[in-house]
Amino acid sequence: MILVFKHFFYKNYVGLSVWPFIILKNDSLKTDIVLINHEKIHLKQQLELLIIPFYLIYIAEWLMRSLFYLSFYRGYQNISFEREAYANEHNLNYARERRPFSFMKYL
Repeated sequence: MILVFKHFFYKNYVGLSVWPFIILKNDSLKTDIVLINHEKIHLKQQLELLIIPFYLIYIAEWLMRSLFYLSFYRGYQNISFEREAYANEHNLNYARERRPFSFMKYL
């Protein structure tokens, strides 16, 4: 299910997955198939990790990588979940075909 919340996002961020929802910054993004695919990959990651552990790992990895890179944005870019989603967002079949725990390749 796709929801739209205009005032929910910081700076250039336009999409977020919170299982089972995809939350977008504006209504026009519903037609951005690459963004929607990116968020669907996150939904698969969340489900395979039973949702709560996904968020705990995501935050821990973001904090560790932010310290390593001395940048919150660079930390975000290097989270394994994000690296998997960005690397495969143009493959519209990836979310359906990906193997469980594929994010481990991006650690």
